[in-house]
Amino acid sequence: MSKYYLNYLDELESEAIFILREVWAQFENPVILFSGGKDSILVTYLAKKAFYPSKIPFALMHVDTGHNFPETIQFRDDLIHELGVNLIVGSVQESIDSGRVAEEKGKNATRNALQITTLLDAIESNKVDCAIGGGRRDEEKARAKERFFSHRNDFGEWDPKNQRPELWNLLNGKHFEGEHFRAFPISNWTEMDVWNYIKRENISIPSLYFAHEREVVYRNNSWIPFSEHLNLEDGEKIEKKKIRFRTLGDITITGGIESDADTLEKIANEVSTMRKTERGDRSDDKRSETAMEDRKKQGYF
Repeated sequence: MSKYYLNYLDELESEAIFILREVWAQFENPVILFSGGKDSILVTYLAKKAFYPSKIPFALMHVDTGHNFPETIQFRDDLIHELGVNLIVGSVQESIDSGRVAEEKGKNATRNALQITTLLDAIESNKVDCAIGGGRRDEEKARAKERFFSHRNDFGEWDPKNQRPELWNLLNGKHFEGEHFRAFPISNWTEMDVWNYIKRENISIPSLYFAHEREVVYRNNSWIPFSEHLNLEDGEKIEKKKIRFRTLGDITITGGIESDADTLEKIANEVSTMRKTERGDRSDDKRSETAMEDRKKQGYF
């Protein structure tokens, strides 16, 4: 890795730390949205750096769909214990049981969109005024429209045409009662930047990101992990493949890729040659051209 690139990672780190400190300075009760994926892990690590030697001053908030990878939940619990921070869990299953949302049916049913109601309920009940996310502009075209400080109205909705200008280092977090913000400190990072930084800092990540043998089913041009939540259709069969995941979501919608990358070095080398976005194997994003933006306008991450 070149000296220039190391300096560039230092610049990205400094920018993210600045954003995190601005959140703490401007908001009363911010939280980090934690999914157990590499980006939310990175944001949590940067928060640890930003406020060292004190503890991270934010609670972590996880929206639990009930369809998580077991490895992700174990990683989350171990990290919470290590950091000594509070964990807020919003349960999609509880939202279903209470009638707040209705379970989807059919072959491609997912709880992904159901997270919106659970997330907004958790934000309201915990009086959160800023939720810090790990969204990056290179992930998906809708996320390229975000600001560092992204305003949400009192219904939790996002309007990409009604965001505050961000000139120089001036960030405006003022809001009316009931409104809140999302903050994206790694907005300018790319997937390649994330992996090079994780490698440089030797940050722990779930084993799912490393190539390993797993039972999978080929569906929607992706290798979907077989689990108790996946209903097989005629013609589908369970196969064993050596795969890894570039992004982590519900186990029912997160497609893996065939890979031999079982170290951080190999992952970084593999990502550098890829032409397909990391969310290209997420079946929830394949529903329509504007699937992500439509969800975000309703209050999605």
